[in-house]
Amino acid sequence: MSNLTPVIKSIQDIMRQDSGVDGDAQRISQLTWLLFLKVFDALEEELEFTRDDYKSPIAEHLRWRHWAADAEGMTGDAMLDFVDKQLFPALKALSADPQRNPRGYVVRGVFEDAYNYMKSGHLLRQVVNKLNAIDFNRQAERHQFNDLYEKILRDLQSAGNAGEFYTPRAVTQFMVDMTNPQLGESVMDPATGTGGFLVCAIEHLRKQVHNASQEAVLQNSIRGVEKKQLPHMLCVTNLLLHGIEVPSQIVHDNTLARPLRDYTAADRVNVILTNPPFGGIEEPGIEAGFPADVRTKETADLFLVLIQHLLKPGGRAAVVLPDGFLFGEGAKARIKEQLLQHCNLHTIVRLPNGVFAPYTGIKTNLLFFTKGQPTQHIWYYEHPYPPGVKNYNKTKPIRIDEFDLEKAWWGTETDGFAARVENERAWKVGIDQIKAAGYNLDQKNPHIGEQQSHDPDELLADYARLQNEAQALRDELKSILAQSLAAKMAQGA
Repeated sequence: MSNLTPVIKSIQDIMRQDSGVDGDAQRISQLTWLLFLKVFDALEEELEFTRDDYKSPIAEHLRWRHWAADAEGMTGDAMLDFVDKQLFPALKALSADPQRNPRGYVVRGVFEDAYNYMKSGHLLRQVVNKLNAIDFNRQAERHQFNDLYEKILRDLQSAGNAGEFYTPRAVTQFMVDMTNPQLGESVMDPATGTGGFLVCAIEHLRKQVHNASQEAVLQNSIRGVEKKQLPHMLCVTNLLLHGIEVPSQIVHDNTLARPLRDYTAADRVNVILTNPPFGGIEEPGIEAGFPADVRTKETADLFLVLIQHLLKPGGRAAVVLPDGFLFGEGAKARIKEQLLQHCNLHTIVRLPNGVFAPYTGIKTNLLFFTKGQPTQHIWYYEHPYPPGVKNYNKTKPIRIDEFDLEKAWWGTETDGFAARVENERAWKVGIDQIKAAGYNLDQKNPHIGEQQSHDPDELLADYARLQNEAQALRDELKSILAQSLAAKMAQGA
């Protein structure tokens, strides 16, 4: 990645000089539409080479190779004029039909809400020339770019607003491994973000591909929906780089805006992998598309209702949800009741603090369920920190090999996970206990007492801490009493 990192850094430095680009999000948005066109053009070159009848959906004078590839090409006002008055209007207006012109449909979807923020045509030319140093037709460089791409996503999302977080690669990998999508199954993320789950699923499925017809099956099996323009554009570029030739099934839309009853059997899928936005509130009217007893404005809750609905019978889901959902009451309790009636919620993996650092300290859980059989009992697995680690952070994220413990314990669903055994990390709770608790899924580890520390150093440190806290409280009380006494005496005087 060594030769690409400075390229991207120098591009961002050039953009900082432009008066039109304000802040990281705009810089990345600007970089992304340029990257998309460059990647799209590189992939078109391959297609022209392998297919005699290939025809681009983009008019010749608007293709990257025509206006961007020549370092001595147009610049200044001519460049700005071209981008603002020809390129953008034409790409936004492509006559695009997902069946007849799927590639055009992808391009139009990407540019629908895109914007050229740069005000200097000279600086824009410099950025384009830097990008031309990257050769996306070289497999090695494409692989490097995937790493770099994840870094761009992390930079963008360290702002982490409205509960949208970059899901650590180890977590997506574990969720894909445990749901184990098979070639021929449809895989969906209804809150796609930048495509982390889908890319992981593509890599998992590609190991099962051994000929052209199997590759065609894979190409058609990935679906996603993303509400926001920038993550959608990043996701489509990400999928192009991971060999999905026409990511026309990645739709720029709000999955929740479509009434539940409008989804038909044709919309149902085999596998859903997702990390829906936490804590977000949907705009008024969205909840009206959901049954009255589970209406709520909270985004993650509505997604859980939708996911149950979108699974085919026998379909499998893995979903990231915060602790608040597990113990929530009201509509949350009714959503959980329905989930347990219609699906077998067989496993909840409880993640420790800091997995989503630095975006949030909220504790999260991975829910694994299969549609079609009611839940009889739920297995819980408490994921431990690795030895010597007290918390995760940006430089020390959670790693995939940490999940080896869960994988060794997991067993198979076909025999009802008969091989699973309770241990200090794993325990089983029956449905009657869950019902009696008002569908509170926040069931504590019964073995936790056995883990009480008897290390004298730790016990002494705890004792000292408690002593200090007690002393601090005494001091605070003293000063409050002194103040009120002084005020009383002043009044008396």
